[in-house]
Amino acid sequence: MNLTHLDEQNKPKMVDVGDKVPTTRVATASGIIAVGQAAFDAVIANNAKKGPVLQTAVIAAIQGAKQTSTLIPMCHPLMLTSIKTDIQELPELPGFKLTVTAKLTGQTGVEMEALTGVSVGLLTIYDMLKAIDKGMILKNIQLEHKSGGDSGDFNR
Repeated sequence: MNLTHLDEQNKPKMVDVGDKVPTTRVATASGIIAVGQAAFDAVIANNAKKGPVLQTAVIAAIQGAKQTSTLIPMCHPLMLTSIKTDIQELPELPGFKLTVTAKLTGQTGVEMEALTGVSVGLLTIYDMLKAIDKGMILKNIQLEHKSGGDSGDFNR
């Protein structure tokens, strides 16, 4: 099996996508943060000491998606055309589910941008609530959907 991020001498490389035809590419990722009841209640009441948790997590998710290539060594810097987020309250957990969809027209996919956005958004929730609950759990960070490119579509 040939790994695309290794050259003929087995040295790391960034894949050359220069000859690929630009296509519309979309990826959606999601993840969950399980929190204690006190932390959940603070978010719902919007009285967490560090400010508006969910709004800040949305901004962080967008920023995380935009900064993916600075965090993940082999990712290409991309000109994203859209980043959409959604946060669902999960009172039965308790916790929150964050979904990020990244889109562009280009020569490489946006799966890593969607996944990074989810990860950074959930980490932001953790950071803002850690004074209330250090036992929070980030889980099920996963690709839900991708379309565009040579590898075709993926749906979980």
